[in-house]
Amino acid sequence: MKTKIIQYITIFLFGIITLSSCNDLDLAPTNKFTDANYWTSTEKATAVLNMAYSQMFGSNYFFANERLSDNLYEGRGNSDEKIITSGQADAALGRFANEWRNCYEGIKTCHIFLDNIDLVPNMDNVLKERMKSEIRFIRAFLFFRLTNHYGDVPFFDYNISLQEANTISRTSKDEVLKFVRDELNEIVSSLPKKGEYAAKDNGRITQGAVMTLLARTYLYESDWANVVSVTEKIMNGDYGQYQLFSSYEGLFLPENELNDEVILDMGYTLNMRTWSEMYDAIPLSVGGRINAFAPTQELVDDYIMKNGKAINENGSGYDENNPYINRDPRFGATIVYHGYQWKKANGTISTIYIKPGSSANAGASNLDEYAGPGQNSTATGYYIRKYFDPTAPEGIAAGLNLILMRYADVLLMYAEAKNELGQMNEAVWNQTIRPIRVRAGFTDASALNYPSSDLQQIIRRERRSELAIEGLRLFDIRRWGIIESVMNVAPKGAKFAAGNTQYITLDQRRFNKDRDYLFAIPQSQRDINKNLTQNPEY
Repeated sequence: MKTKIIQYITIFLFGIITLSSCNDLDLAPTNKFTDANYWTSTEKATAVLNMAYSQMFGSNYFFANERLSDNLYEGRGNSDEKIITSGQADAALGRFANEWRNCYEGIKTCHIFLDNIDLVPNMDNVLKERMKSEIRFIRAFLFFRLTNHYGDVPFFDYNISLQEANTISRTSKDEVLKFVRDELNEIVSSLPKKGEYAAKDNGRITQGAVMTLLARTYLYESDWANVVSVTEKIMNGDYGQYQLFSSYEGLFLPENELNDEVILDMGYTLNMRTWSEMYDAIPLSVGGRINAFAPTQELVDDYIMKNGKAINENGSGYDENNPYINRDPRFGATIVYHGYQWKKANGTISTIYIKPGSSANAGASNLDEYAGPGQNSTATGYYIRKYFDPTAPEGIAAGLNLILMRYADVLLMYAEAKNELGQMNEAVWNQTIRPIRVRAGFTDASALNYPSSDLQQIIRRERRSELAIEGLRLFDIRRWGIIESVMNVAPKGAKFAAGNTQYITLDQRRFNKDRDYLFAIPQSQRDINKNLTQNPEY
């Protein structure tokens, strides 16, 4: 496996824990080290920086955010995400408290680092300034994450005291976003461009990551002119040369980590720092444990045909009785369907039988067959392939990096912004959607040529298909305002109900437009700090 940052630090070095009597904004570091005796070397400072990397984001939220969207459905248990999508969440829900706590833990680490880095003796000044910029990016990332979920949040740019933590009020989202953008603009020139890090530091934050996050802050607020301005500079190579990786399927395999499409990812290494969410998402017959979450029929139906037409368009060639042929090549790289040819690490192929009754005639195991709600197998008639790590041991403790930002997203942001500004044309299409589809494997001219109409729908569908299972769909349906409709339905599964004659009908989801665009401010924090107001209708 290629050299990468292991975003990890052992707790005994610099542990951060939450004391039950403390506000989560003032998480105290507790161990034998003090400021006076810890900050004695560059290596120790780097360890704290690496801990901040690990606190920036995690695999749990990467997949949980996707489960809050119309791409995935949870068929087993009663997770916090399922409670949210059912419309039953209240301010005491664990997800609301955990996201808040985890973000402020990371922010605390950033402030401790900034307060103490200058204590390190004889440290190279260029390295010190670079590390400060890395930590400021992480802090900006965390405040952006907070304000996306909670709206107005407590904001501070220094290490606050317990008294301040217990009395601080919420700062407006606009002010938080201004800070995030100002920080990103200030630090970008202090960081290396893509390709300028030494091999041992590959995976660290670059100028490209800074500007991609900046573009995303504008995208989520529909500030199209600024999206265009920032993404154009990335596309022009101002922050290093990025390009689409040659294979869509290969983009998500461990042998191709840190390729030229990746702008920022989360570093993992087998046996040291791993993630295992895929254990409960792949077919049982190829190593899955149970199926906890699976793609919806709505996601499946949004994949276009190889000729570029949506399945419900005249001339698409879609056959409801043979629905998985001649589809967008990204479909098979993302979703496991009935009859799927699963490629094993040893080169052999395993056919996945999901339609009820299908495995008996083939003399195969029926482990993967749809068996109804609440069973070990899929609840929707589908499984996930994308992000499966074929090198992971039994139990799928994967060392595969999870990509947070990649160049295809930059192209899609640019295309969407140009279209919303009324500036989409054939030249922009050929810079953005066309190369993405060529890389995916489309060859029909009708799929590759500029369509000139229905462009908003085409671009939105393209984002969904290209970025499926990457944790971004929730934020897209929120900003487009369609979450009010797509999350207020009973989602569907494959045509495996009533003797394979009807689509599976799943549990009703509910979305309250006056409440559910935001998470609740955790009740545990409001119990401590009476100055924290609550979001509407919680």
